[in-house]
Amino acid sequence: MSRNFELLQNLGKENFVFEHDAEPILTTPRAAAIPLPVMAHVEPATLPESEVRPLQLEMNASQRDELSKVVQRLFLVPGEDAAHTVVVAGTESGSGCSWMCARMAEMLASQVTATVCVVDANFVAPGLHQQFQVENAHGLADALRDAEPVHTFAARVGRENLWMVPSGGDSASWQNLISSDRMRARIAELRQQFHYVLIDAPSLNVTNHAAVLGRAADGVVLVIRANASRREIARKAVQELENAQVRILGAVLNQREFPIPEKIYKRL
Repeated sequence: MSRNFELLQNLGKENFVFEHDAEPILTTPRAAAIPLPVMAHVEPATLPESEVRPLQLEMNASQRDELSKVVQRLFLVPGEDAAHTVVVAGTESGSGCSWMCARMAEMLASQVTATVCVVDANFVAPGLHQQFQVENAHGLADALRDAEPVHTFAARVGRENLWMVPSGGDSASWQNLISSDRMRARIAELRQQFHYVLIDAPSLNVTNHAAVLGRAADGVVLVIRANASRREIARKAVQELENAQVRILGAVLNQREFPIPEKIYKRL
C-alpha cells in the first residue's frame, strides 16, 4: 500500500504532515464524440506488467510508483472492496485535485482493458480539461440540460479506453443542478456506460458538492496538500462527509517532497 494513501484514517496524529505557515508548493505544471465500444458490465482484465501501456501525462518516477499503488488499492483489489465510481476532492483549494484525478484515471486506464471515464464536476473552477489539453466547449453542464446519452459528451483522451467529460462551457449556470435528480441519473448512466468513473469535484472548503456527488458514487478520495493543508480544515472535511453518510475511501497526500521516516510512519 502506498504510504501517501489512507493517512487520513489516523487524522490527528500526523502533526508533521500539516504546517500552518508553510509556503504552498504547486507542482501541477471537444473532440467529436465517438460511439462507446465497451460497456461497463464486461468484467475488466488487468494487463500483465509487460503489456502495461506508457503514460502520457507528466509525472516523475516517484509519482508514478505512488499513484500505481493508489490505483491498485482503490480499484484493483479482489472482491467487493474494489471501487468503480469515485469522487476525488481536495480538502481545500490548491491541493492539486485535478492534477491527481487526471493521473489516477490515466494510470488506471494503462493497467486495465476496461473503459475508464474521468468527469469534471468542478463547476466552481473547472480545470480537468487543461490537464488533458482539450477544449471545454461541451460537457457535463450540457448533459444536465440536453437529452442525448451522456457518452455523447465524452471524448477519448490519449488512449482507446480512456474517456473524459469536461465540465462544459456554460457550467456556472448549472451549479444548482449538482444535487438534482438529473445529476444522479447522469452518474448512474455513466456507471452503466463505463466500468470505472472518476469524478473531479470542488474542494470541500468551498462547497458541499463532493459530499452530494459522493452519495451517488462508491465514495470519496480526499486530496491533502503536504506541508500546507491545515488539520482543522481536513477534520472538517471528514466530518462533513461523515455527516452526509458518504464513504471515505482514503486520502492521497499530494506534493510531498520528503519520505516519511519508517519510525514515524509506524506510529500512525
